[in-house]
Amino acid sequence: MNRDLVIFDCDGVLVDSETISCRLDAELFTELGFPTTFEDIRRDFVGVSASTMCRTIEERFGRKLPEDMPQRLLRAVLEAFETQLQPIRGIAQALDALEAPRCVASSSDPARIRRSLELTGLIGHFDPHLFSTKIVARGKPAPDIFLFAARTMGAEPARCVVIEDSVPGVTAARAAGMTVLGFVGGDHCPPGHDDKLRALGADHVFADMRALPALLATL
Repeated sequence: MNRDLVIFDCDGVLVDSETISCRLDAELFTELGFPTTFEDIRRDFVGVSASTMCRTIEERFGRKLPEDMPQRLLRAVLEAFETQLQPIRGIAQALDALEAPRCVASSSDPARIRRSLELTGLIGHFDPHLFSTKIVARGKPAPDIFLFAARTMGAEPARCVVIEDSVPGVTAARAAGMTVLGFVGGDHCPPGHDDKLRALGADHVFADMRALPALLATL
């Protein structure tokens, strides 16, 4: 692979978490009087932080959520993850075959990133290189987290490859000047999602994580 660093998103790329979190987010917003569906969350908020999602929900309804809403969402998701979370199919084999330096750059809370990777047995492939948008000024679709990760890992952006599943994530990686591989093998990806990621500038789109090592070898 003619690249110096592989940057992985977490949710929907390493762990198959988005269906769980979309369902719980919709349930919690609706219980508080902010009627929201699973499809609303999947369409509008996959790939962005909980705080960004909450601000948008407040704007839509013209009133405030509880101040601790991001923390409530985090607690509910982490509780569900303990019994429901699974790794993306084939990711362990792909990581075992990957020799290049790698890291995680996610919109999720740092505690969620770490616990997700612990529960799925993937933490050893990345620790301590786990980066959350909480440590940068702007979250995805801004490029800040990817540029921070590259700088911290000592890699030039043009020599980085990002593995992303979301619209904000692909947009952010392109803005960072990085090669982007769009992954559409998570359970949350609807029909046509591959075309959407291509239209945003994903250099390649794939649905089977076992194909990742061979795909990286072509870059």
